[in-house]
Amino acid sequence: MIPTDPDFEALLIYLKESRGFDFTGYKRSSLMRRVDRRIGQIGGAGYLDYLDHLQVHPDEFTALFNTILINVTGFFRDPDAWEHLRAEILPPLLESRPPEVPIRIWSAGCASGEEAYTLAILLAEQLGINAFRDRVKIYATDVDEEQLAEARQAAYDEQALRAVPADLTEKYFERSGDRFTFRKDLRRSVIFGRNDLVQDAPISRIDLLACRNTLMYFNAETQTRILSRFHFALADSGILLLGKAEMLLSHGTIFAPVDLKRRIFRRVPRAAHQNGAVFAEALPTAGPPAGLDQLRTEAFAAGPVAQLTITAEGMVALANTRLETLFGVSARDIGRPFRDLDLSYRPVELRRYVEQAQVERRALRVGDVEYLRAGEAIHLEIEFNPLTTSGGSLLGVNVVFHDVTAARRLRDDLEQAHQQLEAAYEELQSTNEELETTNEELQSTVEELETTNEELQSTNEELETMNEELQSTNEELQNINDQLRISTAQLDDANTFLETVLAGLRAGVVVVDHDLRIRVWSGRAEELWGVRSHEAVGQHFLNLDIGLPFERLRPLLRGALGEQGRAAEMAVEAVNRRGRAITVRVAATPLAAQGAGPDHGGAIIVMEADAALDAAADPV
Repeated sequence: MIPTDPDFEALLIYLKESRGFDFTGYKRSSLMRRVDRRIGQIGGAGYLDYLDHLQVHPDEFTALFNTILINVTGFFRDPDAWEHLRAEILPPLLESRPPEVPIRIWSAGCASGEEAYTLAILLAEQLGINAFRDRVKIYATDVDEEQLAEARQAAYDEQALRAVPADLTEKYFERSGDRFTFRKDLRRSVIFGRNDLVQDAPISRIDLLACRNTLMYFNAETQTRILSRFHFALADSGILLLGKAEMLLSHGTIFAPVDLKRRIFRRVPRAAHQNGAVFAEALPTAGPPAGLDQLRTEAFAAGPVAQLTITAEGMVALANTRLETLFGVSARDIGRPFRDLDLSYRPVELRRYVEQAQVERRALRVGDVEYLRAGEAIHLEIEFNPLTTSGGSLLGVNVVFHDVTAARRLRDDLEQAHQQLEAAYEELQSTNEELETTNEELQSTVEELETTNEELQSTNEELETMNEELQSTNEELQNINDQLRISTAQLDDANTFLETVLAGLRAGVVVVDHDLRIRVWSGRAEELWGVRSHEAVGQHFLNLDIGLPFERLRPLLRGALGEQGRAAEMAVEAVNRRGRAITVRVAATPLAAQGAGPDHGGAIIVMEADAALDAAADPV
């Protein structure tokens, strides 16, 4: 295990707090290797010096993230897994979905989009172009904004498409110079967006989730959290496709292997539990064989488990030999009230369970009861079975004491062995992931060296065009600066106009969002209630300590924030900032951005004190 370096941990905390990137769940070995590489590139001396460098040079964040986030991907990477997905997994998955039901796919950790477009090609081949456009939504997510921007362009060079068969390249890509662009009509079904698997909420109702060679960068605890979110995201019987280094050996309760070799798993649904009741029916009394009563008694007494039968009136009716051995209750106690026996409250309070079984007429079970006998701990499981006649009349309760000491020991031994096995599995998986991570880093390094070679070859051409590019850039920057100056002036005018309008109103104006959080608090509202704008903005309107009777205003606000968005007003008695009673007319009007849903709206609340009363209560 890599020892914790406090300087390195401080660097991770700074990245999380300043830029929102949480790398604390990544494996320290590979993460430290990547960061050390970047520090070496800039000639840094250590983690604390590099932290200072980041604070002084904000642009360094981009270079660091590009170094940490290893973006190794490709079309049809690991062809055997994709072929099995096409031939064995997708056909039954698509057949199980009705024709009108959308197909939802999630490519998590999509990098520059090759994997997402590979899924699009497979589904388009299975469904047909028209059905694909109508039914399929592919959500492709990553934390690297630069890679997402590249993926949205969907333009790749000939080398990137070398794994795509020629007929599929011709069918799904359009050539433009030396680049190949994925078909625009199908590209609309592939939606790219930023999603942090550690921090952000998962996408729901997913039929197929592909997250290949991403989990291996996280430690075991973070992997467990991510897999739990994947389980939530997947629909019933949804498919999870992982990379070849990710085996889920210790997560069999939520994902079952469909093809372990190709790392394809199926979501395991939650188990349902059912309760049952046990009833005993009295034997018929007419014409019993000779000696049957004695046979019953002897059979009950010789039973292998301790049993006690109590009548409906709470009297001891039967007790067998095993019960006498365990608790000392014998035939001498038959006819005594059960509550007078030590057994009624030791090793556990039995009387309330007996009464519960009599009242509810259903079997009860009490597990994990420990009883000390002669200094030895015995583990018991106690059953309470109500005995009824065929007509439903209660005869009594049969109490059975199961000695589960041996089973408990075996279960403890099995659990310990399972924990050791799981630890070994996790160690094996961690080693495998570490090797795969190293391989990907090496592949990334090779690709970077190839890119560097190509860049050196094109440097002369770039230098020849640099003057023209710089001139064009200067012109663009000048245009942008002019547009920004105009936009800033317009924004300042709009803000000044709005402040003038609000200041000119006699009424106090409050703008709240859909959750009643205050967004605007006018000057007249400050004068009316004595709460300044910086104190009110961001607070919940109903939590303000002002003189408004909020209980009377709740229906008014609900109507304005509801789906119908009803405007209404009412007059209420209130107390102003000076503690004087005033009458306030409160009007609530719905506020919704054009084209936005109801959750993005809010309400405008106008509060106008009665002129006469306000003047009397608050003299100038």
